[in-house]
Amino acid sequence: MSNPKVKRVLVSVTDKTGVADFARALVDEFGAEIISTGGTARALKDAGVPVTPIDDVTQFPEMMDGRVKTLHPRVHGGLLAKRDNADHMAQAAEHGIEMIDMVVVNLYAFEKTVEGGADFGTCIENIDIGGPSMLRSAAKNFESVAVVTRPDSYDTILAEMRANDGATLRATRAKLALDVFETTATYDGAIAAWMAGQLEGEGEAKFPARRTVRLSKVQDLRYGENPHQSAAFYRRDDFAHAAHSLAHAKQHQGKELSYNNYLDLDAAWTAVREFDEPACVIVKHLTPCGVCQDDDLVAAYQRAHACDPVSAYGGVMAFNRPVTSDVVVAIFDNKQFVEAIIAPEFAGDALDMYSAKKNARLLSTGGVNPAGGEVEYRAVEGGLLCQDSDAVAEDPATFTVPTKRQPTEDEMAELLFAWKVCKSIKSNAIAITKDHATIGVGGGQPNRVNSARIAVEQAGEAARGAVAASDAFFPFRDGLDALAEAGVTAVIEPGGSIRDEEVIAAADEQGIALVFTGHRHFRH
Repeated sequence: MSNPKVKRVLVSVTDKTGVADFARALVDEFGAEIISTGGTARALKDAGVPVTPIDDVTQFPEMMDGRVKTLHPRVHGGLLAKRDNADHMAQAAEHGIEMIDMVVVNLYAFEKTVEGGADFGTCIENIDIGGPSMLRSAAKNFESVAVVTRPDSYDTILAEMRANDGATLRATRAKLALDVFETTATYDGAIAAWMAGQLEGEGEAKFPARRTVRLSKVQDLRYGENPHQSAAFYRRDDFAHAAHSLAHAKQHQGKELSYNNYLDLDAAWTAVREFDEPACVIVKHLTPCGVCQDDDLVAAYQRAHACDPVSAYGGVMAFNRPVTSDVVVAIFDNKQFVEAIIAPEFAGDALDMYSAKKNARLLSTGGVNPAGGEVEYRAVEGGLLCQDSDAVAEDPATFTVPTKRQPTEDEMAELLFAWKVCKSIKSNAIAITKDHATIGVGGGQPNRVNSARIAVEQAGEAARGAVAASDAFFPFRDGLDALAEAGVTAVIEPGGSIRDEEVIAAADEQGIALVFTGHRHFRH
């Protein structure tokens, strides 16, 4: 059918940005009649825009505190009637239903209400009913009705109408309709997620029978893991700790982030958040190749880099403190090529210094979120796995020491550092550390003894007097023997193997202090 001119417009918006100017243009330039409701009608009248109250259309007053105002045949009939269907138009004429050519509606700010900590009753009242109903009716009949949900599209709509004698184009109306169904799906998902959280029982709230994951596209990526794979990056709209997350980080410079950049940045940022003291984590291909905690951030970087300078080249770095010019000088002194750096902030002179390295991406999060507290998702073919994030209060008072030798106070502090490092290494994970810096890392192997051997080989002579962490128990004594032979003096692991006694005996033979945490940190 031909593109209909816009002669009658229903306007009801929560976000009133630009709506008066938009409505005024519809009236002055195209002679449109504006129908409006409640607060929107008052705002338009105050701006001098002529408005027909919704009561005049429905012949019913707004009632029940505004809960019922647009749910009426004279509204939805005017939206849903097929203009090229004679029966529809005859029925509309019989019941005095006039056509509505455009709907300008956005919804009650339910998500902001919830985020603001409103009480249950207030949240319920901010569940929009009439808005989604009008949007869906108009979108279903997009062949005849344009439906506008976003203030930033007002100018584009007006430009199209000016170029087409007051009409909108079918392609535009179809895109607007798609936006409606995406918007209402997201809105309903937010309500469902909130309602699930109100139910008694933590398990029901975290893992309801049906789950909607709400995502908004941030950007198309150049490609995925490999150039023949297309990819895009989406931001989770339901992420509670959004403020300081990777998805909301500000990129100060550099090329667009790639699929693999995002993965490495996530691994580095997740790892560095584990530490309370100033820390640096360097990641290459999702594997930490250098981790250090130090009172001084420059020293933390230098010592993290020294862990494995070869792997650090071309890696991704994360800091849990603001990056200063001193840190940048240290990076430049090492002649280290960096793909990306993520930190809470960058000092102005640090940004100025890095501006010469135009390809390096610098991202700031504005702060550091506490670890844990979120549900994580992982895709498998045809489905999603969901779990709590791995966050445990690491309290040495809950640990046990089954060996004859007890760890010294310094060893226990070092073991706690190594234990946190282990969380970021692919299982089977072994981390050897000294002076709060990694010196040997082994992970991602199908057996634990090979991970131990890799870590020992990397550490070399530095392993003497160091400590080690294993993310899960030793199934046999061979892994612990490999660490002991290298000179490791203390080991932390979950315990719980059927061969724990064999491993404890091996530790006693070697004079090693063995600490059982009672929980593991598998990263599959």
